[in-house]
Amino acid sequence: MYSFAIYLYMLAVGIAALFNKRARKLAIGHQYAFVRLKRLVEKDARYIWFHAASLGEFEQGRPLMERLRREHPEYKILLTFFSPSGYEVRKDWEGADIVCYLPLDTPTNVRIFFHYVKPEMLFLIKYEFWHNYLQACRRRGIPVYSVSSIFRPGQIFFRWYGRLGGYRRVLNCITYFFVQNQQSKDLLATLGHTDNVTIVGDTRFDRVLDIRRAAKPLPLVERFAKDYIVFVAGSSWPPDEALLIPWFKSSRVQKFKGSTPQPSTLNSQLSTLNSLRLIIAPHQIGEDHLRAIEQALQGCRVLRYSKATEDNVAEADVLIIDCFGLLSSIYRYGQLAMVGGGFGVGIHNIPEAAVYGIPVLIGPNNQNFREARHLLDVGACFEVHDTADFNRIADNLLSDADAYRRAADAAHSYIADNSGATDTIYAHVFS
Repeated sequence: MYSFAIYLYMLAVGIAALFNKRARKLAIGHQYAFVRLKRLVEKDARYIWFHAASLGEFEQGRPLMERLRREHPEYKILLTFFSPSGYEVRKDWEGADIVCYLPLDTPTNVRIFFHYVKPEMLFLIKYEFWHNYLQACRRRGIPVYSVSSIFRPGQIFFRWYGRLGGYRRVLNCITYFFVQNQQSKDLLATLGHTDNVTIVGDTRFDRVLDIRRAAKPLPLVERFAKDYIVFVAGSSWPPDEALLIPWFKSSRVQKFKGSTPQPSTLNSQLSTLNSLRLIIAPHQIGEDHLRAIEQALQGCRVLRYSKATEDNVAEADVLIIDCFGLLSSIYRYGQLAMVGGGFGVGIHNIPEAAVYGIPVLIGPNNQNFREARHLLDVGACFEVHDTADFNRIADNLLSDADAYRRAADAAHSYIADNSGATDTIYAHVFS
């Protein structure tokens, strides 16, 4: 039944590939995976296999892969993706020896896969439990570790029909579960998994700390931000910008001067601050979107990062980041942030901003994002629904030093308190 469903999915992807670019990339990538494996796998090498559904899961697995690379160079790393959004971004990542799609989970594909590569262990990051691959690992004696996994009551494993098609049995193929929370541990216990489960939290926190430590200096952004209160809008969408831009245009005065503590020195005051400046790093950087932002900011001195120089960046009011790859380093220059997506697609990476100890504003679509809910609970993050919410919260944080300091401290503490999952996993597996 399960394999039949996979074959139907393959057929659906093949048909969709005729009309949809993303489906076409998926279909071609899965077909080409065996070509890559045949060409790149070294016969006598020792491989450890990591599988990530997409880019977010990759970032969760990255701290473990990087540590493995540093401390056990005798192993080679095979990294597989299911989604084009992960593979296309990280297909050339130097931290892995081989990066490819995971061929769909049919019995034939599984046999071919293990013909080419014989991994010594498998790490599944957060989600995805492929029945045929996992059964094959079990038969071959390959340990399988589920890392940063989250289980919820609504998942098929815990439904009454979960026993049909072997969905529950597939969990028996997991050697050890490193889960994020107590609920996941309790749910696994209902299926008899009690001795092979540990709550470790989310390796993503280790990743954002690594990103902070490795943050590259951005001289142009530093010059833009110097002596100013800086609001950073990260991965923003038009609904986010519709709240942010009017507030910014009405707040470009010195009413916040001397009131807001720097995240890096929470006990000091920014007594030398001038007025407010804005950095917008939109999620989509198409020309139409960039022009719409510029149009909305009429009356302000707006500069795109690609056009910035040491001279003109110091005169701008707004810096638009019209390229990718800089946002995680840009948050360090802000005193306040908004992380986009909360009015539609869902919140983007909040810990990436919170790791710098700055308060974060988000939209209401955050119920399924664990970090967002926790940051809201501890007072490091603030949910906004409309213009009135945004104006009230942003104004309060930038005019009340005590309120700001509490939120900034909460952000810093939350990241620090939830780090360390990578160390726990590594010690269990490799010690």
